[in-house]
Amino acid sequence: MNTQFRKGVLEICVLALISKKDMYGYEIVQNISKVIDVNEGTIYPILRRLTKEEYFETYILESSGGPARKYYKITELGIKNLDILMGEWKEFVKAVNILISDEGGNNFE
Repeated sequence: MNTQFRKGVLEICVLALISKKDMYGYEIVQNISKVIDVNEGTIYPILRRLTKEEYFETYILESSGGPARKYYKITELGIKNLDILMGEWKEFVKAVNILISDEGGNNFE
């Protein structure tokens, strides 16, 4: 996937995943990388920024198989932001689909 496309949608992907269930960083990376080629170095800065913007809260849980894990939990503010971003995303995709379809693009002359 094109790097510019990926950068534009990763924030929505991270918010959407964590809105479904609390997750730790590596788990988020694993889930996203199933459908988008991404690595930890891309996701962790997004997690830090979204936490700083108060879209996530974090907490630590002990792990039976290794060190304690930092979990991310979406806040009410995060849910509101996700709703806004999803609305914008759907409008954007709709507009792009019109432009790239067989019928689109020629109606603007």
